[in-house]
Amino acid sequence: MLQNIFRGLFDAETANVIAVSDFMICIVCSLIIGFVIAAMYMYKSTYSKSFIVTLAMLPAVVCVVIMMVNGNIGAGVAVAGAFSLVRFRSVPGTAKEIGVLFMAMGAGLIMGMGYIAYAFLFVIILGLVNMLYAQLDFGAKKQKALHKTLRITIPEDLDYTDVFDDIFDRYTEKSELVNVKTTNMGSLFKLTYNLTFKTENTEKAFIDEIRCRNGNLEITISNQETAVAEL
Repeated sequence: MLQNIFRGLFDAETANVIAVSDFMICIVCSLIIGFVIAAMYMYKSTYSKSFIVTLAMLPAVVCVVIMMVNGNIGAGVAVAGAFSLVRFRSVPGTAKEIGVLFMAMGAGLIMGMGYIAYAFLFVIILGLVNMLYAQLDFGAKKQKALHKTLRITIPEDLDYTDVFDDIFDRYTEKSELVNVKTTNMGSLFKLTYNLTFKTENTEKAFIDEIRCRNGNLEITISNQETAVAEL
């Protein structure tokens, strides 16, 4: 009787019905794997509660999808892949978030195929490697403090093409004008530069010379933006 309750309406007589006990074992193991992945991801990472909860549940969702397609891996991967796009429908995710989502989906796929031990081994190996890279700060830009983004406001009668070149030559190794914007009904220009300073602790003298040149208008300096690299 119990076996008939969990038989699909469109199952053929020869189709194998997944036992309830096997289904529950896979679900529980998937939730454990999701918890492990989420815990490993939180190590030295920035995250939101909603993302961590979703990450912990994703292996179980993918596992169920794979089990329900009865071994049709193509259909299962297509459906599970569509799930992964929901997170990034409106909010862009970082490369690290995308990577851990694929890791969770891979673990769920392995679990859905019934290879429980392989799923745990896969998560442990990749999770430890991820934690090792985080501990070593692998891939971090060297001398990050030297790379800055400078925003300068200048009056409209000041030619911005080369007005700061001599100052940049003294304090920076490289300077690049990346954005020009008019403001205040066109009476002011806002310039954005990417800079690489020659040495640290020269920002104060650098800003003093800039504000003498731009009429003491607004100047902002911050860590260099790497939005492209984060995708």
